[in-house]
Amino acid sequence: MAKNILICDDAAFMRMMIKDILTKNGYNVVGEAENGLKAVEKYNETKPDLVMMDITMPEMDGIQALKNIKASDPNASIIMCSAMGQQAMVIDSIQSGAKDFIVKPFQADRVLEAVKKAIG
Repeated sequence: MAKNILICDDAAFMRMMIKDILTKNGYNVVGEAENGLKAVEKYNETKPDLVMMDITMPEMDGIQALKNIKASDPNASIIMCSAMGQQAMVIDSIQSGAKDFIVKPFQADRVLEAVKKAIG
């Protein structure tokens, strides 16, 4: 059965890129969110196997959204994505429960490797 993935990024072209990589490799994209608030809402609606979460977003950033999702579902699998390869953000994400961290612009094989590692 195809794994369900939620994509959260404020940039529409980034969501499209990730969706393209995932769907071409047999994953099912169950939803998209353009900010952290929507990400938390959509997570609760769709209960995906994995969330691809951007860090820098309006209304609520990805790290806060990650914390909110993990608070309601400790088993949530979340991979953080960010254009900023800032060490502090990577550490904060991992300490907050992220499974992995991908730096933009990303290679398709790196995205798939992280997804496979997170949800098999």
